[in-house]
Amino acid sequence: MGSQEPHKPSGFRAFLRRLTAGQAELEADELQQDLDRHGATPIASCGGRRRFCVTGTLRTVTLRPRGGAPALEAELYDGSDVIDLIWLGRRKIAGIEPGRMVLAEGLVSLQDGRKVMFNPRYELRPAGGA
Repeated sequence: MGSQEPHKPSGFRAFLRRLTAGQAELEADELQQDLDRHGATPIASCGGRRRFCVTGTLRTVTLRPRGGAPALEAELYDGSDVIDLIWLGRRKIAGIEPGRMVLAEGLVSLQDGRKVMFNPRYELRPAGGA
């Protein structure tokens, strides 16, 4: 029986899984693989008041004033959870748009039960996580 390696589906099993999996499940799997490539932490593992590097796809981008000043808010999804990226004092940032892959780094906090990163450092990623 020897040592056990983590189970990975064979080529045929992986092919069958891709045929039967829903689009959301396939997207989540692809985003999880992107985490490993960029050394990012899964959003689900991010706790409050610590710095993290996260990566994923922007689902929504909204201009929402905070305290009378503009704030650009974007929801980042990595296949495990979502985090709100908020740039205070910004109305628009070139390339920050729904569907875009982004790598972001900053302090994670909780606000109204949601994970939030204010004014993160970010890097726009090409489609497909290359």
